[in-house]
Amino acid sequence: MKLRVGIAGYGLAGRSFHAPILSATNFDIAAILTNNDVRKRHAKEDFPAAKILSNIEELCEQGLDLVVIASGNQVHLSQALAAIKAGIPTVVDKPMGINVAQTEEILNASISAGVPVTTYFNRKWDSDTLTLKRVIRDGHIGRVIRMDSRFERFRPQLNPQSWRENNSPQDGGGLLLDLAPHLISTAIDCFGHAELKSASIRSVRGGADDDCVLLLGHDSGVESILSASAVVGSPGPRLRVIGSDGAFVVNELDPQEALLRSGKKPKDGKWNEDTASKAFIHRGDSVEEFKSDPGNYSHFYSLVHDAIVNKTGMPIGSEEILAVARIIDHARKINTHG
Repeated sequence: MKLRVGIAGYGLAGRSFHAPILSATNFDIAAILTNNDVRKRHAKEDFPAAKILSNIEELCEQGLDLVVIASGNQVHLSQALAAIKAGIPTVVDKPMGINVAQTEEILNASISAGVPVTTYFNRKWDSDTLTLKRVIRDGHIGRVIRMDSRFERFRPQLNPQSWRENNSPQDGGGLLLDLAPHLISTAIDCFGHAELKSASIRSVRGGADDDCVLLLGHDSGVESILSASAVVGSPGPRLRVIGSDGAFVVNELDPQEALLRSGKKPKDGKWNEDTASKAFIHRGDSVEEFKSDPGNYSHFYSLVHDAIVNKTGMPIGSEEILAVARIIDHARKINTHG
């Protein structure tokens, strides 16, 4: 059963990360909101039958089954509230709100209106995360002690055209809002509830925060060291998980982002390309390759589709969304560079 979806925002997130996955999971892209002339052209090229609209109210008048908010962080709140008010189930790209207060406002509106809402923690369907869960479940490295999880890049110069790199945290900029939600959500998904123990958040290049390190202590006894940075000249492995009997290591980013950026897309909820990250088990000098599970972001939107059709729960619940938002807010309060 095809569902009609409207996408608010058609930049990198809307065009490359949401639209292809939606199209692969039984959604018909019926309307797109953008006021940028270049993006209007892209939208018309990609989806000739879709209506191109200029405001969220018009988008919500198109008889939609779902609204996906892939616009700038600073308008997530207003656009989500408009979609909920219109009675349309809503996916908000991460972060749902710029802070806990905004996140709670969206979630409370959802509860009051009886309209489901969720956020796009798609990295839970990365190859490395899916494989790590199996490693933990089957005891391949014994009792897990610590996880190092990173999104590290080397971009020493600010991009003057990027709002993410230049806006203040109050206007939705910075890596703590951009990449940390993925790191935190996957850590909680793998190891359970956590408290923030320390936070280092700073701007090295003079724009928005671009170097963040968070330390989480999970109730399970695991520590997660989470790093998001644009100024690392020698990026570390994507994942290094230390256990009592060995270490699980994934060096590279899940392949799906590069595939989507290059214009490739899944079909009928499946990738034809290889989406398994190379993974290894280290035991001192002994290193063996470990068979990875393929990543697939289509699972997220398949679950959203099921939630709308069958009235089941959305893939990311309010408790998890709030847990991530609270850790981010707390990180600003205890920041050693504050």
